[in-house]
Amino acid sequence: MNIGFVGVGRMGGNMARRLKDRKFHITAVYDINRARATSIAAELGCAAGQDLSEVTAESDVIFTVVTDDNAVRQIFTATGDNLFVNGRGKLFINCETISPRVEIDLEKLAEEAGAQTLEACMASSITQAREGKLYLMCGGKEEAFRKAEPILKELGSTIRFIGKAGQAAKVKALVNMVMNINTAGLAEGLALGAALGLDLEMLRQVFSQTGAASRVLETDGEDMQNREHSCFFSAAHAAKDSGIAVDLARNIGLDLPLAQATKEQYDRMVKEGLGELDKSGIAELTFKDRHKHSGDHM
Repeated sequence: MNIGFVGVGRMGGNMARRLKDRKFHITAVYDINRARATSIAAELGCAAGQDLSEVTAESDVIFTVVTDDNAVRQIFTATGDNLFVNGRGKLFINCETISPRVEIDLEKLAEEAGAQTLEACMASSITQAREGKLYLMCGGKEEAFRKAEPILKELGSTIRFIGKAGQAAKVKALVNMVMNINTAGLAEGLALGAALGLDLEMLRQVFSQTGAASRVLETDGEDMQNREHSCFFSAAHAAKDSGIAVDLARNIGLDLPLAQATKEQYDRMVKEGLGELDKSGIAELTFKDRHKHSGDHM
């Protein structure tokens, strides 16, 4: 089976490497960053497609790992060159976090092109992508899921079929919404602890042994304390994903004040040029605001 990748950044590149390690045939990659595409292609021994349609032509299954709704629409519907050109009989597995409506629309467009789509939303990070330990939530036609399952099992330690198109995207939006709220809450807790003169190492240990414990504390707490924000999941992506959840709530008349406040903090990071920091970098806003009012430094 020939496999192509569109989007070979931090996640897509490591997923491609993983499948190559597992003896799958990677035939073509494409990235808007041409230098990145050619570098990964050389490493994997495959073609670096000049055009999206070239990746489709060379592949039976095409993974997309791009940024947002607009990027997905562009790669699938752009005039002239797009992934559905040469798409008959092909399976497209979309791994980015996007709006459920876009996933539903893509499935319809794929059917018109004689192709299939499957959403395979990832609740994991770079290390898990490389090690084949992703948590994957899938949505679409069950036939497409069964076809993709042998490949997905090499990429993920947990593979869940959620339901029809758009359902996995809804679950992923909620996962990231709650994760982002937890991240913002932890940042505020550590900042307040620092302002009160508490030892943050001790405070993190107490958090971990009480009701303040969370997965975010495990993954981000030490980085927040040490002001180390190398990017595993960017603040810009956190802003985008919280926005998806807030929009879903707004569409059914539901107010989510915590999700909205968290989105506004991540939007502020992007506005202040901090969007490419890891999501844990939200602590920088909290510490910055603390310094503004107290005039001291951690």
